[in-house]
Amino acid sequence: MSDPRIETEPEAIRPLRDDIRFLGEVLGDTIRDHEGPEVFDLIERVRKEAFRIRREEVDRSAVAEMLRGVDVAVAIPLIRAFSYFVLLANLAEDLQRDRRRAVHIGAGEPPQDSSLAATYRKLDAAALDGRTVADLLADALVAPVITAHPTETRRRTVFDGQARITELMRQRGRFAEGERERAALELDIRRQVLALWRTALIRLARLRIQDEIAVGLRYYELTLFDVIPAINAEVRAALRTRWPGVELLPRPILRPGSWIGGDRDGNPFVTADVVRTAAGQAASVAFERYLRELAELEKVLAQSARLVPVSERVAGLAAAGYPEQETHADEPYRRALHAIRNRLTATAVRALGAAPVHGSDAGAEPYDTPQQALDDLDAVDESMRAAGDGLLADDRLAALRFALETFGFHLQSLDMRQNSEVHEQVVAEILAWAGVHADYASLPEDERVALLAAELRTRRPLLGPHAALSEKTTQELGIVCAAAEVIATFGAEAVPNYVISMCTSVSDMLETALLLKEAGILDPGSPASSPVGIVPLFETIEDLAAGATTLAAALEVPVYRELVASAGLRQEVMLGYSDSNKDGGYLAANWALYRAELELVEVARKTGIKLRLFHGRGGTVGRGGGRSYDAILAQPAGAVRGALRLTEQGEVIAAKYAEPSAAHRNLESLIAGTLESTLLDVEGLGPAAEPSYELMDELAARARAAYAALVHDEPGFVEYFRQSTPVAEVGDLNIGSRPASRKPTSSVSDLRAIPWVMAWSQARVMLPGWYGTGTALEEWVAGDPDRLAVLTDLYRRWPFFRTVLSNLAQVLAKSDLAIAERYAELVEDAALRDRIFGMIRDEHARTIRMHAAVTGNDFLLDDNASLAESIHNRFPYLEPLNQMQVELLRRLRAGDDQELVKRGILLTMNGLATALRNSG
Repeated sequence: MSDPRIETEPEAIRPLRDDIRFLGEVLGDTIRDHEGPEVFDLIERVRKEAFRIRREEVDRSAVAEMLRGVDVAVAIPLIRAFSYFVLLANLAEDLQRDRRRAVHIGAGEPPQDSSLAATYRKLDAAALDGRTVADLLADALVAPVITAHPTETRRRTVFDGQARITELMRQRGRFAEGERERAALELDIRRQVLALWRTALIRLARLRIQDEIAVGLRYYELTLFDVIPAINAEVRAALRTRWPGVELLPRPILRPGSWIGGDRDGNPFVTADVVRTAAGQAASVAFERYLRELAELEKVLAQSARLVPVSERVAGLAAAGYPEQETHADEPYRRALHAIRNRLTATAVRALGAAPVHGSDAGAEPYDTPQQALDDLDAVDESMRAAGDGLLADDRLAALRFALETFGFHLQSLDMRQNSEVHEQVVAEILAWAGVHADYASLPEDERVALLAAELRTRRPLLGPHAALSEKTTQELGIVCAAAEVIATFGAEAVPNYVISMCTSVSDMLETALLLKEAGILDPGSPASSPVGIVPLFETIEDLAAGATTLAAALEVPVYRELVASAGLRQEVMLGYSDSNKDGGYLAANWALYRAELELVEVARKTGIKLRLFHGRGGTVGRGGGRSYDAILAQPAGAVRGALRLTEQGEVIAAKYAEPSAAHRNLESLIAGTLESTLLDVEGLGPAAEPSYELMDELAARARAAYAALVHDEPGFVEYFRQSTPVAEVGDLNIGSRPASRKPTSSVSDLRAIPWVMAWSQARVMLPGWYGTGTALEEWVAGDPDRLAVLTDLYRRWPFFRTVLSNLAQVLAKSDLAIAERYAELVEDAALRDRIFGMIRDEHARTIRMHAAVTGNDFLLDDNASLAESIHNRFPYLEPLNQMQVELLRRLRAGDDQELVKRGILLTMNGLATALRNSG
């Protein structure tokens, strides 16, 4: 049933409806003019029927009948039309959100609770001691880590076209109807929509990893280079104002990272050259930006020495600027900045092998560290302030100083990642070649640990220059050696972490240490040290449960404890959301993650280490998605403690960081959540924590059993999944460089989480985001109102439980079991179809019923009005895309392998991913 609340605020949503109507008319006119009236008329008939279905005026079989048997040459423009309808509706929604924020700010209302302004109010009310705050934030870090996980289905060209239309629509809203300026803008919008219509929605070739590197770095020019340093400066100033006399945030709190070019888990295209390329291109972006800003500052800061006194330090710098000529002889700041530009150019040439575009004389002495360059800029800043020119210093010079402090010469930290299984094979081959042990893989765990620990104490390398190794081992060693080169060139922060996928043991961690030693990164001296931290990634339910035990055992190995000590006792642990969900289901995975954090925090307390958690969150709820601020507040007490890293993947990157205001808002929310989780008591359980944990243990066990009964135990489930979803076609979508599976297999366990989640999303089942939860809640309550009251109380008091149910509701709101039943009809075995779809249908209804009972909400999205409105606006456009996808899948599986049929399926996948605003 549709939510009647959507219709209760016509004035508030009128601008949104007007924008959608206008853009729809423009697209419709474009289609009629370029595809002909017959195609346009079919699209209009289907569109009107889809809206009638939303209003529950007709049965949805009406659209299915209209599309059954439609010529594929007509189907393609129809699919493209609804894909663009969705894209333009998304655009209109984004504009509406901007309008609402502007209204709140203009009315003097407080911004969203996830904003830093709201956080500061909470901190002020808490009356915290400054020394306590300084201790908790001594090593503060908030690091969004951009990954190349392929879930962004939009081509960059389409994305850019959408951005141009967004800006034109924003300008259009400033003029009244009938004004000449508005008419001109509307003409330009028509021009841009036509350009989009003439642009292919899907790629013909798979993205190369070099393309992914370039795309990831593009966000720095779009937003991050300006926004991140500005937020760092604002947060530092705000905290130091509140606690004067205490040094807070000695380093910038926001420091971004990347996996693109360093993550080779399942990606054979990551090589040593790719690592060098990723690091070099990132550094090039940084150097080009610094040098461009310096060139601009030379023009702006032209104060005359006849009018302005300068410090001795600046006078010394000025003497090195333009040393061979009298140019700008009485403009010391200009000359000093030119001297800094000379040295930065020399630094870039040494690091990159060529001068960036805005470089100057490369004959100067290069800087050895970013801090040396920052010291020179600080000298200029101090001199200007001493002369009363602080207003000038607070502009571009301040921005450049904050940027250099934040990004250094490396721009972003590149993580290395590989699967523990690969490490084992590589180490076994190295040890056999070196004559240390002929069959390392056969050793029990304790003997492995002893052997590896002994090797980590020796300075001798295991391999010489003429070692004859397999191609795989040679490639792996080459990659780690390339990381060593990057560190030597750009500094330790360029490659600070090595993540071990599927880490299950201490030997997995020590194998990585051995590879770092062989590359010359890890120094086995006494004590041993390494600039690269070893980061175990616990992914499955079992690995999460054993994670704290594994970490504690590793810290008992003296050489490993020394490595952690060399990093200031900082130990990072990564938590995997995707595989744990695929392994145990939504509720069990979320609780396994929470339990793992509780136990890791306790290990950190007992061993005296500083724990930093790295959250491997995807865009969808089934892969850890949801609102970041809420997710941070839902962490256990002590799990954040000033430090947070999390992955940003696929379509989420564009949604959060492609536009300055969105980037600012999303990055602020990460810091807000981190500060509140670190400095305030946000868990909300108090002395009742342990009974609540035990209750969740039981719920999670019940949910996992229900999930396993379907996904792991039900005969024919894999066949049902493959026939009732487009999972086989996901790999053809060309949305990333990585293969869809880690290895050739028909097993769900070996399928990557992205196609697993994406396939269920396309079929509108959304199974990874809810299945098993309804059974767990219903079985535990067992009709007892007192037990139900316990859950309702937990929902109100405990951010974790509230966030879990809120995210579940978002997924359920995007599901549609009537559409899913159409996909189920693709399953050839009727008995299999009826049995498994019946299980899914029953659990879906049960989960919605139990969500309402626990939360007291009449509608799934009572706590998320904006998403409710979004679904109301966009979902009529999904109906034809889903129906057309089912129709084309039926034809393909019946033997119609025309290229247009395959292309049509891929186009529907693109359109649905855009409409759902997540894809994997």
